[in-house]
This record gives sequence, structure tokens and C-alpha cells, in this order.
Amino acid sequence: MTKSTLHHIPRTLQCRQLLVLAATLAAIQVQALAQGPPGAPGRGGPAQPAVPPLVRPPRPVDLTGYWVSVVTTADWRLRMVPPPKGDFAAVRMTPAAIKLASAWDPAMDEAAGEQCKAYGAAGIMHIPGRLHITQKDEKTLQVDLDAGTQTRLFHLGDWKAPAGEATLQGESLAQWDTSGTGGLKVVTNRMKPGYLRRNGVPYSGNAVLTEYFDLVRQPAGDQWLILTTVLEDPANLVQPYTDSIQFRKQANGAGWDPTPCSAKW
Repeated sequence: MTKSTLHHIPRTLQCRQLLVLAATLAAIQVQALAQGPPGAPGRGGPAQPAVPPLVRPPRPVDLTGYWVSVVTTADWRLRMVPPPKGDFAAVRMTPAAIKLASAWDPAMDEAAGEQCKAYGAAGIMHIPGRLHITQKDEKTLQVDLDAGTQTRLFHLGDWKAPAGEATLQGESLAQWDTSGTGGLKVVTNRMKPGYLRRNGVPYSGNAVLTEYFDLVRQPAGDQWLILTTVLEDPANLVQPYTDSIQFRKQANGAGWDPTPCSAKW
């Protein structure tokens, strides 16, 4: 993958900004529901504005630390448990992909030693769990995920992937995004074929994953990581699949629980 790859992924900046805004408002709503109504025990103080203003940190943003998935009501059914076989909601697949997904058999995956197919780069971030992001070195961010005990590496700057076979997490080239929303843009390819969802929705080895990591912060200090993903895979998708998910920053690693891959959970 070359540096030019980062500039040839089709997207609309306005669309991304709307996704970030919608995801942020959803995250705020989740937090408000968790806190309870104004005056509820433990909340105290005057009622907060329905949509508090957000303050962005200076760029480049600091993404390091522990983060936990925030699963909204809208995507609970698709993320908390594997969707039922044949449930392909919101994913427009080619006939060949529909045939593959309809034949999904988790027992066969486990028997073949492929229980991690849903934990590749294009699917892992959607599985609820925790992230631990660290600065491995000056030009590399390391993202450890407790779901499936996986590790992703985001390479900054003029980096070229070494020769070799495709891997579960692929090769990721990153750059700080200065287009107006800030954050980090990551393009990943050379992924082994895997599942976009845990019910067998496939992506091929030619798929290209583009991710935008946007950091937003509330005045009280809570930090939210909004991840917008775009998966391009003409072999399996009629159009690029776009989604947005959220993570909330944790004070420490409490709750960190590395677990092995599972084709059934």
C-alpha cells in the first residue's frame, strides 16, 4: 500500500460529519439514560443541557488509553449477540455473497480452526469489548482488543508493508486527518477473507477498509471516540458498507478481559 492509497478512497466529508454528529448525540443520550433523570440519586446538581457543547482537543489528538464499547439501542440486536443466520439487515450484498452467508455454519468454522473469521480488521471493532491504544513507537499506534485477544497496528508516515501472506488484521496505513473534523484516518488492506458480521456476512481478501477515528469531549471531561467505517468490497458488496460506532474512555484498565475468538458467541 502506498501513501496515495489514502487519497483515493471515495467519501463525502459532509456525510462523515453528519455520522460523527449523530453518533455523538447517541452517545450523549446513552450517558444521560445511564445517569437517570435530573435530580435522581447520585446525579445531583442542576439539570444539564440536553445537548452539551463539545470541545475538540488540539490536533493531532491523543487516542491512547482504555476505551469501552457503547452499544446503542439501534444496534443492540446486531452487536450484543450474533445475528440469526440469514439476517443481513442494512448490508447490500452481491448474489454470490448472499449464497456464502446463507451457508454459514459456525460449527464448521470451529472445526476448520477458523473461529476468528469475525475478528478480522473489518469486523472486530463492531464486537463489544474494550480497546487499549498505545504508542508502540514514534510511527506506530498499537490497538489491543480484548475481544478475541487481537492486536492491530496503525503505521504512520512513509511506511511500506513487508512482503508476505495476508493476515487477519491486514496492513494499516494511517495519517492525521486535517480535512476539518480532525482525528485519524486509517486505510487497511491485505486482509484475510473474514466476516463483516458474526453470522457469516463475508468480505474478501481484496476488500479495503477505511476508518476515521474522531475524538470528542464534553465539558465535564468525558471523552468519546467516534469510529466511522467504510468497507469497499465489490466481490461481496453492491455498495460500500458504512457504519459508525462509539467508545467511551476509561480511567484505567479495570474490566479488561482478553477472551479467545468464538464462532458461536
